[in-house]
Amino acid sequence: MLSTTLPALLHFGDQAQPAQRLAQALGVACAPIETRRFPDGETLLRLPVPLPPRVLLFCALGAPDARLVEVLLASRTAREHGVSHLTLVAPYLCYMRQDMAFRPGEAVSQRIVGGFLGGLFDAVLTVDPHLHRIDRLEQAVTGGAQAVALTAAAPIGAFIARTVPDAVLVGPDEESAQWVAAVAARAGRPFAVFTKTRHGDREVDVVAEGGAPVDGRPVVLVDDIASSGRTLAQAARVCLAAGASGVDAIVTHALCSAADLQALSAAGVARFWSSDALEHPSNAVPLAALLAAGLREHGLA
Repeated sequence: MLSTTLPALLHFGDQAQPAQRLAQALGVACAPIETRRFPDGETLLRLPVPLPPRVLLFCALGAPDARLVEVLLASRTAREHGVSHLTLVAPYLCYMRQDMAFRPGEAVSQRIVGGFLGGLFDAVLTVDPHLHRIDRLEQAVTGGAQAVALTAAAPIGAFIARTVPDAVLVGPDEESAQWVAAVAARAGRPFAVFTKTRHGDREVDVVAEGGAPVDGRPVVLVDDIASSGRTLAQAARVCLAAGASGVDAIVTHALCSAADLQALSAAGVARFWSSDALEHPSNAVPLAALLAAGLREHGLA
């Protein structure tokens, strides 16, 4: 049973390991939320009551449509049981890429989902959100919630410095420029940023345009997210054609499937790594210490 006075961290059962690592780093109690599915797909959810006034809800928002319903049910139920300050710890924050209507009638999901979460929680903390046409997370997470965006640049940079100390870092497209620059600064390595032309959700062209040369050097591709992995695969081909001695890749958020990983390997990516912001076979960079420090710094733990 949880203490009714000390802060606690709640999590869904399939995210127990990263949640427990964070709870240990924070020195707080940790408890699972019980869920089961009815035959029609609806969710039955039960919180470990009674609850303290301050609660952290850990939920990486992969498989986002189902997760958002679980978060809605959990947050409303927590309020009904006396939680006065509720923080969402979402190492991966979904629906951030659609930040404008590119065609008439399109939903601007970043604004809609950000407002939805901002209305449920007192604070939302995430890592490397996929923001491009806005500068700050609070422009997406509205409704009065405190919005905190951390970056995994330091732990990823340290991992690269240990693992591929002589690498040139490459951002596979212009959108990756902010991440590769930050990681390169932490790793103490030179970097380049490629340009990308997208021909659909899964077809892209990548072109090398300036930056550090890759000829004869090991390359590590760096990005915030890999969904299909097509951009990384094409960047790997470009690097190898330009004379790179080998290509690895690392991202904060890995959403790519087993088939996508095979396609990356076929394109010449020798090793693919990710942070544990989302559970994935490629996880190599733990974020518990980063999350704990960020929660403490912003008065959320």
